[in-house]
Amino acid sequence: MSAEKIALLGAIAGFTIYLGLPIGRLRSPMPRLRAMLNAIAAGILIFLLWDVLAHAWEPIDGALAEHHYGPAAGNGIVLAIGFGAGLIGLVYFDRWVARRARPRTGSGPGTTTAAELGGDRPATGPRGQAAQLAMLIAVGIGLHNFAEGLAIGNSAAKGELGLAVLLVIGFGTHNATEGFGIVAPMAGTGNRPSWGYLALLGLIGGGPTFAGTLLGQHLVNDTLSIAFLALAAGSILYVVIELLAVGRKLALKQITTWGIFLGVAAGFVTDAIVTAAGA
Repeated sequence: MSAEKIALLGAIAGFTIYLGLPIGRLRSPMPRLRAMLNAIAAGILIFLLWDVLAHAWEPIDGALAEHHYGPAAGNGIVLAIGFGAGLIGLVYFDRWVARRARPRTGSGPGTTTAAELGGDRPATGPRGQAAQLAMLIAVGIGLHNFAEGLAIGNSAAKGELGLAVLLVIGFGTHNATEGFGIVAPMAGTGNRPSWGYLALLGLIGGGPTFAGTLLGQHLVNDTLSIAFLALAAGSILYVVIELLAVGRKLALKQITTWGIFLGVAAGFVTDAIVTAAGA
């Protein structure tokens, strides 16, 4: 795959975030629609988590089978550190955002709480506290989207096109729901954010996926690949936990269950298609 096509994959995965941002200008929160989209994203990410970890573990498993215990141990440590950084790092960023914005804030990068989905936040203008919180969430999303872009570029450069396509589909679908998380603090307020402000938030949140893809395709190495995939896996698991919490707080069990089922099924169907195509 050419560098231009790999870069295009990263651009598609990153800038689908703009699909969710216009929700910030709607006066009706549409909680059922958001719950379904969040659940579908969670289902896709559950499948993607398994697939990413399987690819990250493959070189370690191969080294163990050949009794190369040194490289296996080293790469295993990289996997553990990368996974922990992606998962636990976002937890601490979430706490930092909560302290910076307001003590009772429950928003996490890439997701939104039930109260936010229902538009329960006090009215505030786009340049006020809600806009500041939206910017902080966009920055947090951009940080873990950079790791996702590294995984896309690295996988494509190594010739693992099937994994790269799955990463684009999974991250792209999730990035669309990340738009909800960014604009949630401003949704339902008296003063809606401008299109220019939404564009800026999308660039901060989605642009790093593209930048990470450009960098990742020039760094082809098993250890680096494991590190990138582990970071992405940790980020995925964090977001899955948050998305499932949203569905539980919304008390829309049927919608959430169907959405998760459709998401997981979509992951397997996509994987089957790319495998049959010889990718």
